[in-house]
Amino acid sequence: MRIRIEVYIQPRASATELAGTHDGLVKIRIAAPPVENAANLALIDFIARRLGIAKRDVRVVSGAASRRKMLEIEGVTAETVSAILAQSD
Repeated sequence: MRIRIEVYIQPRASATELAGTHDGLVKIRIAAPPVENAANLALIDFIARRLGIAKRDVRVVSGAASRRKMLEIEGVTAETVSAILAQSD
């Protein structure tokens, strides 16, 4: 099972956390800076930990250099992702 979700990230935040929504997308604050793929790797790690899956099951498939990113996630249902990402920290 493979799903895709679009997220909006804010790099260089004080902490990595869910931050509600932005323009209809899940907003995630990322503590890492947007250099040398650091923010993307931090995003993958955060999503994998939040969903309880391996990092290899989360990929950025578009928007690697943008704040709007399309993620591909394996091993979870769309309902599970929606429920978990709708929860605040």
